[in-house]
Parts: sequence; C-alpha cells; structure tokens
Amino acid sequence: MSGVSTSRSSIPKRFKYDVFLSFRGEDTRKNFVDHLYHALKDKGIYTYKDDEKIQKGKRISDDLFKSIQDSKFYIIVFSKTYASSSWCLEELVNIMECHKMTGHTAYPVFYDVEPAEVRKQSGGVGEAFAKHENEEAAGKWREALKEAADLAGWELKNTLDGHEAKFIQKIVHEISLQLRPINFGFDEKLVGMETRVKDVVSSLEPGTDEVCMIGIKGMGGIGKTTTARAVFDHLSIDFEAKSFVGNVREVSKGSLFGLKKLQEQVLSKVLNERVTLDSVDDGKNMMKRRMCGIKVLLVLDDVDHIDQLEALAGELKWFKPGSRIIVTTRDEQVLVAHRINLIRDIDLLSDKEAISLFSRYAFGRENPLQGYEKLSGKVVRYAAGLPLTIKVLGSFLCGKDMDDWEDMDDWEGAIERLKFIPLKETLEKLELSYMSLEDEYKEIFLDIVCMLKGKCKEYAIRILECCGFHARNGLKVLEQRSLITISKDKYGLLGMHDHIEEMGKNIVHREHPDEPNKLSRLWIEEEINEILADDMVKINLLGTEATRCLILTTSRRNLRIHMKGLGKMKKLRFLVVSFETDFFSQSVELGDLGEMGLRIMMKLLELKDLDIINQKSLYFSNSLRYLRCWDYPFLSLPKTFEANNLVGLEIEWATRMVLPKLKFLSLSKSRLTTLDLGMTPNLETLFLRDSYTLKELCMPLTCQKLKHLEISRSKLRTFDLGLTPNLETLCLDNCADFVELHVCAACPNLKFLGLCNSRLRSLDLELIPNLERLDLEGCDKLVEINSPIECLKKVVYINLHGCALLKKLPEDIGRFECLKELDIKGTRIRHLPQSIFGLKGLIIAASPELLQLYDFPSEIETTTCPIW
Repeated sequence: MSGVSTSRSSIPKRFKYDVFLSFRGEDTRKNFVDHLYHALKDKGIYTYKDDEKIQKGKRISDDLFKSIQDSKFYIIVFSKTYASSSWCLEELVNIMECHKMTGHTAYPVFYDVEPAEVRKQSGGVGEAFAKHENEEAAGKWREALKEAADLAGWELKNTLDGHEAKFIQKIVHEISLQLRPINFGFDEKLVGMETRVKDVVSSLEPGTDEVCMIGIKGMGGIGKTTTARAVFDHLSIDFEAKSFVGNVREVSKGSLFGLKKLQEQVLSKVLNERVTLDSVDDGKNMMKRRMCGIKVLLVLDDVDHIDQLEALAGELKWFKPGSRIIVTTRDEQVLVAHRINLIRDIDLLSDKEAISLFSRYAFGRENPLQGYEKLSGKVVRYAAGLPLTIKVLGSFLCGKDMDDWEDMDDWEGAIERLKFIPLKETLEKLELSYMSLEDEYKEIFLDIVCMLKGKCKEYAIRILECCGFHARNGLKVLEQRSLITISKDKYGLLGMHDHIEEMGKNIVHREHPDEPNKLSRLWIEEEINEILADDMVKINLLGTEATRCLILTTSRRNLRIHMKGLGKMKKLRFLVVSFETDFFSQSVELGDLGEMGLRIMMKLLELKDLDIINQKSLYFSNSLRYLRCWDYPFLSLPKTFEANNLVGLEIEWATRMVLPKLKFLSLSKSRLTTLDLGMTPNLETLFLRDSYTLKELCMPLTCQKLKHLEISRSKLRTFDLGLTPNLETLCLDNCADFVELHVCAACPNLKFLGLCNSRLRSLDLELIPNLERLDLEGCDKLVEINSPIECLKKVVYINLHGCALLKKLPEDIGRFECLKELDIKGTRIRHLPQSIFGLKGLIIAASPELLQLYDFPSEIETTTCPIW
C-alpha cells in the first residue's frame, strides 16, 4: 500500500450561487426582499435575485432553471399574492424538484401569511390561488405549496416579536452557518461527523441572545472530543472570546490544584491576560465578575464530576447573553445534576462511514483497495461503528503490503484474534468509564457482561437484588455512563457495545490469566470443559473461593467433578446449573408415565447419586443468594444445603425445605399437590407455571409480603385474596378448575388481575379499588361482574374476549376515566352504553356486526382484531 495517493476520491459540488431568492415582486421586492438581499450580500453570501424586468414574459427561461440548479440554498418568501403569480408557482415547482432530487435545502419564509394558509391554500393565499383553479398545472402547484409549507423555515409573526430587522439578521446568520465549511482541525481523515456536528450547532441556536449550555455524551472512543472540537472551530468566529479546555477529568484529578489550574486556563484565554488564582473559590468569584461582560464560547471536554462544572461553568448568569458552553462526558448524570437539559448522544458510525474511515487510514483513499474489500468488511464488523477502533486498526495496517503476510487468511486471523486479545488502545480508553465506578457498580457491570447481557431488565434486577445489590440505581448509573444499553421496548433487554463487553470480560480474565479455574465468574461452557479436561485441575477441583458466579451444564458423567467443585466455592452467590437429559433413560418418555411412575423412576435415579450430593463437599454452597436449576433430576435439594441465605430460587419439579430469606420462587412444572407458604415467610414473588398437579396453597393467616403471584394450569378451585393484603399482581391463567375468587378484605394494592380460561361464573371487584388491568379472556362461564363505579375508575385495560355468556357492560362505563383498551369480541354484548362514547383515546375490539351499529367519534378507535 505504500505509495498510494492520499488525495480524496470525491470533490464536493461547487455552486454558482449560495442562495436563490424566490418572491412575489409586487409584495416584497422594494421592502423585505431588498433588505434581505443586501444583508446576505453584505455577509458575503452570493445571492440570486431576478431582475424586475425578467418576469414580464410568460415562460421561465432555461437560464432561470439553470440558476435554480446552481444554487445551494433556496429562500422562498411567501406573501399574500405569491400564489397569484403563475411565474412564482412554476419557479416553486422547480425549486421543490431540485430539493427532492439533489438534496439542496429549501427554507420557506412566511412574511405576511401563516404556514397553514400556504399548506391548505386558505385565507389570503387561497384567494390569490383561486384564479388558477381551471389551469392544467393547478394540481402540481398545489402540491408544491403544500410540500414547501411543510419544510422547516421562519415565520415573521412568531419570531423575535415580529421585529423585521432582527428577523432578517437571524435568517442571514443561520444561512452563513450552513455555508461555513466544517473544519475537523488536525484530523482530516475523520468522516461521518458532519451530520453530528450540524446537529449540535443547530441545537445551540446560534444568533439567539440566551446563554446556552449543551452536553455531548457517549462511550469512550466514539468521537465526543472530535465533534466538540469541530463545533468549536465552526462557531468561534462569532464570539468575542473562546476557550477549549481538554482533558478536564485528567487535569482536575492530577494534582491538588487541578481545578484551580483549569480556571486559570479559562480566564487567561478569555480575558487575554495572565491570571493567577489563590483558590477554586477565588476562581469562581473572578469568573462571575469578569466573564459576564464577554460573549464567550467555552468547551469543557471529558468532564466526569459535578465539582468540575461548578468550578468552570457554575451558573448561566456567569456569562454574557449569547454565550455558548459545550460539555462532553461519558456520564449523563453529571449533566443532569448540573441542570443541563440539552443533551446530545453521539451515534456510532454506519457501515458505509466506517468503511470510508478505515480506508482513509489504511489505504489513504475513500474506498478499500482492490482485493482488500473482504478484510475491510471484517474490520468494520469487528469495530462495530467505534471510530477509535477503526482508526487504530487502519493505522496498524497502513503501509503494509499483502506480500508482508503469507495470504489473506493471516489478515483475517489477526482480526479474529482481536476478539480474544482486544486492542490495548481501545481497552484503555473504554476502561476509564469502568474505573470511575463505585465498587458495587463494578460488580453489577461484570455480572451483566458475563451473565446477564441480553436478559430482560426486570429479570436482571431480580437476580442482582437477590445478590444484595442496589440494582435499579446501578443499571441507571451504567446506562448514564454509556456502559450498557436498555432497549426501549416492553422487554427492556440489557445490551452493550461489543468492545465494552470485551473490556469487561478482559477485566475478569486478568484476575488469574494463567489459572482460569480461579476466575470470579465462569460462564463459557467450552472454557469450563477445557478446565475439567486438565488433570491438575481435576485434582484441585473446578473453582475456588474466588468464584462468585457460575453458569454450568452438567451430565451424569461429569457430575462428581462438578459437584465437588461447587463444594469448594464458599463465596458463590449466583449459580445457573442445567442437567443434561442423560440423567433419564433415553427410551422412556416422561409424558407417558403417571405421577407415581415418574416419582419412582426419579427416586431410583436419585439413589444412585445420593453419595455424590450428600458428601461433606457440599453440592450447593450455603452462601448462594440465587439458584436456577434447569431439568433438575431430583425430588428435593441436598440435605446438606442449608439455604439460609437463598433469596431467589428457580427450579423445576419440587422442593421441600424452610427458606427463611427467600423472596423469589419459581417452581416450573412442579409435581406438588400442595405448597406450604409458611416455609417461605419473606416470599414476595411466586411463579408456579405448568403446575398440573397443584390443588392447594397452604397459607399462614396472612402472607403480608407476597406481592406477585402467578399460577398456570393448576387444579386450584378457589383463592382467598384476603390472605394476601399486599398483593399487586394475581395471575391464575388456564386453571380450568378455578371457580371462585374470595375477596373478603380490602386489596388496595392489587393492580393486575388475570383469570383467563377459568370457570368463574361471577366476579366481585368491590374491595379492589385500585385495579388497573383486568384480563378475563376465555372465561366462558362468566355471567356478571359486580363492581361499584368507584372501584374501576383507575382501570386502563379490560379484556373480556371469549366471555361467551356475558351480555352487557355497565351503563356508567363512561366514568371509567382511565380506560384505554376494551376487548369484547366473542361475548353476547349487543349494545354499547351511550356513556362509552365520551371516553377519549379508547380502543374497542368487538365484532364487525356490533361496530357497524354505531357512528364512533374520532377520539375512539375500533378494531375487529384482538388488542393483545
């Protein structure tokens, strides 16, 4: 690659005109447009304004079309009689075509008309346009007016109190900013930043008199500093003084006088004199006193603590109106704490931008050299849009010829190895965010990296809280510092950038690089199997007291080694263990066995392994806080497992033991016929999914702490809500024998009640005053629901789909003020109460025959499809 030209492969289009002015001469030529034209001209903006005589003819010349095409921006001045001129309208059509085809920017200016008048051709614009109604081109003229009115522009009446001179200044200032080239300073190879810079510049609203403070946040290496530097260079010409303060975090913590040194730097630059301070407080007072009279542009780069902002930009009133302060950080909370409401995220590079950036560093050109396309694609996929990684890899490969490697496989192999030995430069940059965390949040982060990435937010919170962490606040901190992402959908899945994940796993592996069995977290099946294959490890056993978290799949063959290893993990707090199906006979189908036969078979299997699980080397450590067992092959947990510290338990089949600290219990596919909740006095959440044999819940007088109860496919016939006064969620789905819900005491906390596919005949909600969601789908025996209106005033969702015997809704349903979704498909309801039509924002699912009987207002949406 040596000797490759570094010249750019594409040259930006040069325009003959900066701005093309479109206007109706009779209205604005000698006043507003004349003032605007000269203001643009005085600013050095080359503007096309047609001569007064040119519009005498009926047809627009080719020269005028060419002038439109050769202009970078269009300013369309809409006035009262603009639409009366076929010349103006034809000109507008051509402008909008160029705008759509070439991306040239068009700005509407609403001089003495409103946008709605132009959009709809109403008011004065409608009167002006009326003369064209019978003309052949009227259709395309209407469309052009609508499209132009929908664009972002300026309205004189609602801008700067209608002050025309200031209005013109604002237009000129914004056009001049758009025309000013964005300078990327020392790093001309950076691509993909122009949109990001323009977004920040636009958010700062140049030209307005308010003091504006903006935050730029994102993960390390994503381009925050580069963006801030480009914005600084782009805007600095408009300010009396300016200062770019780099490495705020490093300098402020590098010495006892770090903040004072930064204050001296800012003041010296802004005041253009050498400033020496006695203390940080002295610096604050001087900044308040001296900077309030100077319009300043200030960038504070890489801020990580509120103290830094308080010392360098404490309050907006420190600065003269029109000043702009830009703060870059990895930690959104720093911005929030300083009441910076304007915050912009820096996005990762797209694949196209990443290829271009890599090519510029590796090959000195816009695109990869021939033969290097596959390698470039691998680099981009590995870098996952992070500019820092792309830059480092491109620089590393720059100047190397293919002859330096035996074949392309060596290049690709180098990229693959980076997944296991990440780039030092990238890791060091990213690890700064991790190192700034409190110890508890470091533990949460590493648990997510190794165990919980891709899991639902609520599930992760449950596990982390069971392990003793302040999980909700921890996730918030990690998200604010760009270390994790949480999807915005209903699942809230935890994610992170690939290099953040690499960084976290690298931190874990660095604990014992030569002794992986001693790592604090073990989660990779292949790695665990390799450890087990080592004879020396077999002697020393898998795991040590350092092991905190483990994900393990075990079989009958490896059971003894695994269980002895688990016995050594005295500080293990989180364990996920899956038992392979070879615990059972390959020829036996469990579904073909009766309950008794299944228990006999499992007991026989259990006896064979009893010596393993009851030895002194414990099967499960008594320090365990969260245990999840898949395909658990035994009828009970080991007798040696005291479980005094167990807070969360997910297990198939069943277990009988006192669990004093247990807060979460999931017994999927339990074969219990009764469950005694007196053995779990602190239980808050209970899941009993697919509990086909469960007939009874034995409950103490009251289960004060139980908040969430979900049972499915059980043989329960009744449930007493009076025994669970603090219950928030009750879901008894597909319990085909369920016939009665007792509500003998108030349940003020119950928000969700689900009794789908039960055999209820009636339901009384009188003592459930705060219910928000009611799901009774498939209750085909249900005849009536008894409830005073006051008890359903907070209900948002009611699902009665398939309640085949239900004939009517409450006549005063219109007083259900919060109701947004109602599904009555598959019922015998043939009449809607008149009051329902007053519910705004309601979605009703019903049969087509019922919906056709009514003329619904626009505030109500109807559908024949199930809402859920």
